[in-house]
Amino acid sequence: MAQYIEGLSGAASVIISIALMLFLGFLSTRITKRLHLPNVTGYILTGIIIGPYCCNLIPTDIVKGLDFLSDIALAFIAFSVGEFFKISTLKKNGPRVLIITAAEALTASLFVFILTYFILNLGLGFSIIFAALASATTPASTIMTIRQTGAKGDFVDTLLQVVAIDNVLSLIAYSVAVSVAFTTISSAAVLSFKDILEPIITNVFALALGAGFAFLMKLSMPKKRSTDNRLIISVSMLFAFCGICALLDVSPLLGCLMMGTVYINITEDDKLFKQLNYFSPPILLLFFVRSGLNFNLGAMFDFSASSTGMPLLVVGICYFAVRIIGKYAGAFLGCAVTRKDKKVRNHLGLALIPQASVAIGLASLAARTIGGKMGSDLETIILAASILCEIVGPAAAALSLKLSGSYSDKLEEITEIEETGPDGEKLSDAEILVRRIQAIQKEIPPHSLYEEEEDAFNEAAEELYLSPNQRISNFRNRR
Repeated sequence: MAQYIEGLSGAASVIISIALMLFLGFLSTRITKRLHLPNVTGYILTGIIIGPYCCNLIPTDIVKGLDFLSDIALAFIAFSVGEFFKISTLKKNGPRVLIITAAEALTASLFVFILTYFILNLGLGFSIIFAALASATTPASTIMTIRQTGAKGDFVDTLLQVVAIDNVLSLIAYSVAVSVAFTTISSAAVLSFKDILEPIITNVFALALGAGFAFLMKLSMPKKRSTDNRLIISVSMLFAFCGICALLDVSPLLGCLMMGTVYINITEDDKLFKQLNYFSPPILLLFFVRSGLNFNLGAMFDFSASSTGMPLLVVGICYFAVRIIGKYAGAFLGCAVTRKDKKVRNHLGLALIPQASVAIGLASLAARTIGGKMGSDLETIILAASILCEIVGPAAAALSLKLSGSYSDKLEEITEIEETGPDGEKLSDAEILVRRIQAIQKEIPPHSLYEEEEDAFNEAAEELYLSPNQRISNFRNRR
């Protein structure tokens, strides 16, 4: 199949390949939905199946040509994470959440570094990058699980804030680690202070540039701007920022995160984030399918093909297990230090297992920076571990939400009602059931056929069909 597509004209081969990736990625979600797995798992598995090590449907040249997708996809992911960094929200539990996040991220990184460097002897550069990637926790699976269960409370609030800050720490750790690792791998020279300081300076510049883009985005999108044009401007800003970072050889992740954080705090415009979240799925699908296309299935079991000296399957499983232990131990320690509730302390670590979007994107960037067999092995190991995390993670997150009391499927645990009447007599079982149902009905939000992201996107589409007078009228009503 790949040979047939390669024989087509340049434009036809690229378009057909992208169409295959999109359609087959969509079909995979029909299976993962029945298995109660996140869509990311289906996308990665689709890429593996249609990749060069299985069905070989997509030409290698096209896979390499789609390399830019990692920058674009991570730009959308990082910008969307910035929505969770409202100053008003961080002021409530900021210091405590920061301590918990630092504890779980650093503990996971430390455990993985000890495993890879001292036990598996994978080399300093390799181990530094693995340690940095171990801290990342994907927000997508966690948020999806919370939405599916309808969980709420202190445990959920703490979890969301920890996941958001966790990604900031992982982005910073990666940016420093990949520069240090590249120096140790390429030159084998003694690490200098400059090697550590230089990536910090470049990332500070990226943060400042991202903040500047946020103010420019606000100026470019006044209230009178139509919603469809706001979407066009925001996407063009993200693309332009990625292009500038590529020219300067700087990762766009921290800058896009800062862009989203500054924008939400100076505008309180959460609708833009919903529009982008509804616009980005095809881009993210292509990114994860392409990640699966790069998955070296043969190297997972081959001693000779591995740059680590052992099957990558062994490294991936060890990384997967040790990272979970580090996440749980660190979260437990952080919650104990900040004196969080026992239910939060005992179960928060279980909800931090998912790892896909950010980790895979960072591994892709690291593979491109390091290059060669070592870069390929790094990406393969992280992909394998991410698949395991996305299979086990959502179930573990749901279990943690249930054990923490954030949600329940039992009526007596969902609501608290008086089981006695005005005269003090105990109500019958039927009367108690009616009271519980009435209490639940009061807590159910108004029903909507669409998600908020879809509503925001549809609103933009509808404006295209309004006459100029109708648009002016709508604008005046909004004011």
